[in-house]
Amino acid sequence: MKVNLFTKAQPEHMGISSKHIIRFLKKAEANGVMLHSILMMRRGNIVAEGYYAPFTQNELHRVYSVSKTFTSTAIGLLADEGRISLDDHVCDYFQDKLPETPHPYILDMRIRDLLIMATPHTVPTYKPDDKDWAWTFFNTEPSHPPGTIFSYDTSGTYVLDVLIERVTGKPFLEYLKDKVLRELGFSENAWCIKAPEGHSWGGSGVMCTTRDLAILAVLYMNNGNIGGRQYISEEYVKAATSRQIDNAPTGHRDYLHGNGYGYQIWMLKDGAYAFVGMGMQLVICVPREDFIFICTGDTQGSAQVYAGIFELLWSEIIEHLQPGSLPEDETSARQLEELLCSLKVVNPIIGQSSSPFAEKINRRLYALNSNPMGLEKIGIILNDNTGQLVYVTKEGEKHISFGLENYVQGLFPQTNYYGDTIGTPGGRMYKCMAAARWTEENKLVIRCYIIDCYLGNLTVTLSYKGDEIGVCMTKTAEWFLDEYEGFAGGRIIANESLKL
Repeated sequence: MKVNLFTKAQPEHMGISSKHIIRFLKKAEANGVMLHSILMMRRGNIVAEGYYAPFTQNELHRVYSVSKTFTSTAIGLLADEGRISLDDHVCDYFQDKLPETPHPYILDMRIRDLLIMATPHTVPTYKPDDKDWAWTFFNTEPSHPPGTIFSYDTSGTYVLDVLIERVTGKPFLEYLKDKVLRELGFSENAWCIKAPEGHSWGGSGVMCTTRDLAILAVLYMNNGNIGGRQYISEEYVKAATSRQIDNAPTGHRDYLHGNGYGYQIWMLKDGAYAFVGMGMQLVICVPREDFIFICTGDTQGSAQVYAGIFELLWSEIIEHLQPGSLPEDETSARQLEELLCSLKVVNPIIGQSSSPFAEKINRRLYALNSNPMGLEKIGIILNDNTGQLVYVTKEGEKHISFGLENYVQGLFPQTNYYGDTIGTPGGRMYKCMAAARWTEENKLVIRCYIIDCYLGNLTVTLSYKGDEIGVCMTKTAEWFLDEYEGFAGGRIIANESLKL
């Protein structure tokens, strides 16, 4: 029988001011934070939940390194079952991957070392085009003894995933569903991207909903016990959410570094801890306040990838949590609900939606000099509130639709990017959304977000000078959009215009 973890309560009943949540949301928007969803829980109740259009509640979202906490959970379950021990040597499970003469550091490595990001490697050992990621882990020359130094290494998490799947004989997320998650209401269609050799990429590849993340958070906040059933041992949960190793080897301290690291979980100030994924995938648990905060988004490339949200969360919400309830505030509660129902993704580009210069370059095509993007021609088609970026490469003519007031959704014109397996082209176009602003009278900046099982963003700047054009393309994305980086210059093509 499934357990219902999602009851709702007015914030004031749970000691949270609706006004503070409104202020938090508005400040995040004003700061240009690209959020896709947000969920807050206190004392087991949802006090705020919203999805930024075009994102929706039941949509699966890439959670990147939050996936690591799912991996840790599966390891804990196997340890509870007695099928593994955290002190087992990792090599015992990978005799087929070892070199003829393994390095002593490799032989000495234990499961516990991988959990706390203390592998003997300095950086991840695999590259996306490697055919056997596990093999690279055991055959790359190590640099230091395992268990000694924190060094964030997703290849270690991947080896844990392969270990889980070797022991259980099933994909690690299916094992978790069977043992725990399905009964707690986890999405049946949640899945995980695979590494080239076919095992789950549990260090980064989980696709699930925001509420699925809440299920994992509630499980940990309740020390593994929900409804009187101990799904995972309290001993493992407490160890996983405690400082196991110093995680600031550089000596610098920030919201994520300096408070320590547990079992694929970051320790925070005030006894809090977090599951953290690239680009604003965050699950923050504050046990002493019985408070959970979750968000998804894409802030890749931002100067404040996480710090802005951490600072806002503490200053506007956590520092104002009250032990009891607050007086009724129906007006603010209603305003909060209206705001949560009307959220839409922000455009971080500051500028205007129109320019008197637009008519001079609308539908004009420019021939470009040789450039690293392989662009031969480029131009834009502008309508009332929308437009299209049109460009020509050796592959032919391509289009990206954008809005001047709001985002326009579409498909990104590449079919060579990875699908459900790293290293294998998916043969389809990724979903995307794009918007543009005139940042100067003669300069249009287009921001395109990939919003598929991979997240990333591309910024295209078109700057016009007489009959000439300057083009700049910058991208922030892991293992794709590589063709879209660099500068180009060109000149208008006389007597040639763009037509749809």
